[in-house]
Amino acid sequence: MQRITLKWLPVFVLMSGIAKADLDTALVERAQKGNVYAQFNLGIKYSTGNNVQQNSAEAAKWFRKAADQGFTRAQFKLGLMYSNGDGVPRDMVEAAKWVRKAAEQGYAEAQVILAVAYTSGEGVPKDDAEAMKWIRKAADQGYAKAQLLLAVAYASGAEVPQDYGEAVKWYRKAADQGEAEAQYYLGIAYATGNAVPQDHIEAVKWFSKAAGQGESNAQYNLGVMYSEGKGVPRDNGEAVKWYRKAAMQGHALAQGNLGSMYFNGDGVAKDLVEGLAWINIGAASGSKKFIQNRETAERFLGREAILAAQQRSKEILKEIEATKR
Repeated sequence: MQRITLKWLPVFVLMSGIAKADLDTALVERAQKGNVYAQFNLGIKYSTGNNVQQNSAEAAKWFRKAADQGFTRAQFKLGLMYSNGDGVPRDMVEAAKWVRKAAEQGYAEAQVILAVAYTSGEGVPKDDAEAMKWIRKAADQGYAKAQLLLAVAYASGAEVPQDYGEAVKWYRKAADQGEAEAQYYLGIAYATGNAVPQDHIEAVKWFSKAAGQGESNAQYNLGVMYSEGKGVPRDNGEAVKWYRKAAMQGHALAQGNLGSMYFNGDGVAKDLVEGLAWINIGAASGSKKFIQNRETAERFLGREAILAAQQRSKEILKEIEATKR
């Protein structure tokens, strides 16, 4: 089971009832008088540089004022700033302290971040059981990220008895909320018949949802489904399309398969050099299958074509790197 990485975005609160022309002055006045909503929003403005020069230290100051009054989102935001060393010295103990305050008030995002801290042992003693406690609290509130983590725990048997039925239950809850990775795993469950009846049509449905959100594993698996005609009519053109999307994200299996499609002219104009270029990239992952494919392909090509494919591989890798920026 692959490691899950969580990404967090700033939380915004919209102010109402204040004219844009005097928003800044009114906001500052309210914040200075101790209004927690104004303090939090002023922190957001300084944090993002919205109509004010970006100033992380000033943002932390206003988040702290609101946090000291028990304002949950400010506590969470201040915790993240300590975690990132943004506007304050990086201090994982202080980060955990503020995140915990928000978590104890039922803030689901904070509960997951606190769980991550217990898993890694940053700012708190490493304690997987405590991590699971907070993940479950957030999952029970309907927070999709936590539902995904709980599903992964049940699938792997980490800190809970391994139970694929429970895993699928929580994958579905997160998937229904649009969590792409959960949609991918639910697709895998239907494709393999693991804890649900095998159903390739249902698998394609969930792979498609995740693939449409850019989930590379789902894109690869959707390519396989089109290539093999499982759950959809066999369509090598569609297979190439989805292999390419995953390949451009660095998915090694998709890269190798895309190379084979070019080399054989399946779903795309036959191009031996382009095919070998992609096979080279896939083989770099150490895949025995693609290493064998590369050796087979090179037997059909002369030295000039092999060198051209190697050069093309370098160009493709640059293109992939450029898409990450």
